[in-house]
Amino acid sequence: MTDPRSDQPTTGAAAATDPDLTSATILVVDDHEQNLELIQAYAESIGCRVRVARDGLEALQEVRTDPPDLVLLDVMMPRMSGFQACAKLKADPATRDIPVIMVTALNEVGDVERAVESGADDFLTKPVHRLELVTRVKSLLRVRLLKKQLEATLEEVRRLTGD
Repeated sequence: MTDPRSDQPTTGAAAATDPDLTSATILVVDDHEQNLELIQAYAESIGCRVRVARDGLEALQEVRTDPPDLVLLDVMMPRMSGFQACAKLKADPATRDIPVIMVTALNEVGDVERAVESGADDFLTKPVHRLELVTRVKSLLRVRLLKKQLEATLEEVRRLTGD
């Protein structure tokens, strides 16, 4: 049996359940144009749809307008920091399940703790390495898309059973 997306042989049970990541949307948030373009290019190499925002407030508006499947969020930005934006996303029941990867030049233990406290699912330090970003994004996207599939299946079961 082959994977129709790549014409490569599938292997094991994991291959049968891997979601199609090309259906995913990533929101990249950074106030520095060079960082934004670099991270956007790395994210696009996965084959996902990629949107951008240039600060925390713009990110929150983008999420309200069209919720992404994952957010790559810079920490130090004007108007609203990544910590603040992440905390707002995670406090809202409509957006709390969207995975957030904090991207920061900060590397103190306290900064990592603050990212975790704000609800971040993962973090990357700058300069961002392509392989590390792609690997972490793919992993969190798979979990996100599988969870959405599970929720849709459970909803269908409820509908069919009248629960």
